[in-house]
Amino acid sequence: MAATILIADDDAVQRRLVENMVQRCGYDAVTVDSGDAALAHLIDPDTKPVDAMVLDLVMPGLDGMGVLAKIRDIGLDLPVIVQTAHGGIDNVVSAMRAGAHDFVVKPVGIERLQVSLRNALNASALKGELQRIRHRREGKLTFADIVTRSETMNHVISMGKKAAASTIPVLIEGESGVGKELIARAIHGSSERSAKPFITVNCGAIPDNLVESLLFGHEKGAFTGATERHAGKFVEANGGTLFLDEISELPLAAQVKLLRALQQGEVEAVGGRKPVKVDVRIVSATNRNLLNQVKAGAFREDLFYRLHVLPLTIPPLRTRREDIPHLVRHFMTRIAAEENRPVTSVSGEAMAMLGQLAWPGNVRQLENAVYRAVVMSDGGQLGPDDFPQTGGMFLAPVYEAEPVIMDSPPSSPADTIAGAEIPIAPSPAPAGFTSAYGTLSMLGENGEMRALDDMEAETIRFAIAHYRGQMSEVARRLKIGRSTLYRKLDEAAASGTESDPSR
Repeated sequence: MAATILIADDDAVQRRLVENMVQRCGYDAVTVDSGDAALAHLIDPDTKPVDAMVLDLVMPGLDGMGVLAKIRDIGLDLPVIVQTAHGGIDNVVSAMRAGAHDFVVKPVGIERLQVSLRNALNASALKGELQRIRHRREGKLTFADIVTRSETMNHVISMGKKAAASTIPVLIEGESGVGKELIARAIHGSSERSAKPFITVNCGAIPDNLVESLLFGHEKGAFTGATERHAGKFVEANGGTLFLDEISELPLAAQVKLLRALQQGEVEAVGGRKPVKVDVRIVSATNRNLLNQVKAGAFREDLFYRLHVLPLTIPPLRTRREDIPHLVRHFMTRIAAEENRPVTSVSGEAMAMLGQLAWPGNVRQLENAVYRAVVMSDGGQLGPDDFPQTGGMFLAPVYEAEPVIMDSPPSSPADTIAGAEIPIAPSPAPAGFTSAYGTLSMLGENGEMRALDDMEAETIRFAIAHYRGQMSEVARRLKIGRSTLYRKLDEAAASGTESDPSR
């Protein structure tokens, strides 16, 4: 899906000319004939979202300067290119001070308009990425920071906004890599608890004998090795939100105590003498079907109903392909700035290919694919050859798509981006190892689509070989708990899948 440009001009001829130029540049165009109509379109939640605006300064009623003022008043972050037949310096200064991104004089040429639109969209994408990083650090990430144009995701966001207005327990379900933690942070950042802590616990990464201590705390000397007092995650999150990731990995013994903590609103530290009252909002997440876990006896039914009050299911990326161009634009803009690379665009052929892939690793896999392509590319435009690890993931024939273009590489924001926020770059395979990185190896010997279990096993096998058997590092890089890693190895061995990293 191409970027959408709103054109506001009371002159029907000029409006039509600009519309044709915008469409020839590869963008979708929406036209209105007045400033009031433009403002109404921008604030109407049922209209098509707009990525940039071409605004005539001189119009009857609400003129261009008035529209700019209204946009600023309502806090709408939208790049605006103003145009007028009167190109005096006073008009230029006034428009730029009012928040315009660029200024063009009628009649504008297609080359000038194309450059202006590219720069505006480029700057908007980079600004959005930096804002998301800043909000994530400050615990103020909101639903406005989520990049999506999908109707199914909009439904999830709508439900999440309603959940944020209360303290109702939320269970976020979805495949690995779809952005469950992102939704959890948006719920916290949109709630009255946004100024309080957001504490994350990966339940699959905690050794069974330390679960109780980590969640509820312990007193000094409560057990061997307890050399000092530990408050526990519930106490740390007091007044804020506790995010329990991979909740299905929690041992049954710990589930009992978690249920009591949720019901009573209090926790008792290991070795403690009396319980401590806590005010914590619980958001949990899982990539499994918890109801099936309950039926299998691996998860307590009473805890399931305690957590499953408001379930939110995040759709996989393959079911919301309209998000792919926008995600690619944001990832490409940010990574090109981080890595100081000259990449400025993605060809239409490459974008069409990316839009038709299965993406079993979802948004996380797409981000890493773009990361690799940007870093390894020798030119300014990414083509299909820059994504060699995606060769076997096609679900449907390739369709025609518009290129995603930036006018020039943005300046590096290295002083504002922490290393922890930068995704892990794919590494070359060790000598003698023939698979691609991560979950990107898809074709069997005869070219058929391989089973996801086989791909997952090969991913783990590659990681074990690459990190020389350091299981803690393997689990961290794959973003799963060690218990989950060993379980997957056991499942692969039981199914006859080779898991020897030296293979």
